[in-house]
Amino acid sequence: MNNQHWIFGYGSLIYKVDFPYVEREVALLKDWSRRFWQGSHDHRGTPDSPGRVVTLIPDLGALCRGVAYLVDESVFAHLDHREKNGYERHFTPLYLEDRDQTVTGVFYVATRGNPAFLGEGSDRDLAQHIADSHGPSGSNADYLLSLAEALRELDEYDEHVMNLERELLHLRSG
Repeated sequence: MNNQHWIFGYGSLIYKVDFPYVEREVALLKDWSRRFWQGSHDHRGTPDSPGRVVTLIPDLGALCRGVAYLVDESVFAHLDHREKNGYERHFTPLYLEDRDQTVTGVFYVATRGNPAFLGEGSDRDLAQHIADSHGPSGSNADYLLSLAEALRELDEYDEHVMNLERELLHLRSG
């Protein structure tokens, strides 16, 4: 297992698994919260009109539930390219729920200091931004809706994501 690592997915890595993996486990990351505060110039938006995708923000006491994948080291070349727009690798303890075990894992985070960081806004403003954005990987709305559905499948309620989904659906129905 020397050349294998756990990768933590909290956004599209939960539902868009375009890389080989050895194992998949539901996992928890402590002291981080998921937020639609990162700009996407290359997937869910364009350089002139970036979409919004999730990153993690430090949040003492918070638990972020997602999926951990055990991957061969060679997968990092693909993931580094996929997560290139302001994301950096960080090492962290990950709690694997089914195993009741903590392992060292890697997650990608786009911090406030990166050039694509868009920051916070009201739920309505973020949902409107997401509704209006589209890029080479598809609509930003599809990203949000897919993430919300994937979290439901994990039996996870993320207030931020679910509030944005509700706002987006309200905008579409109005």
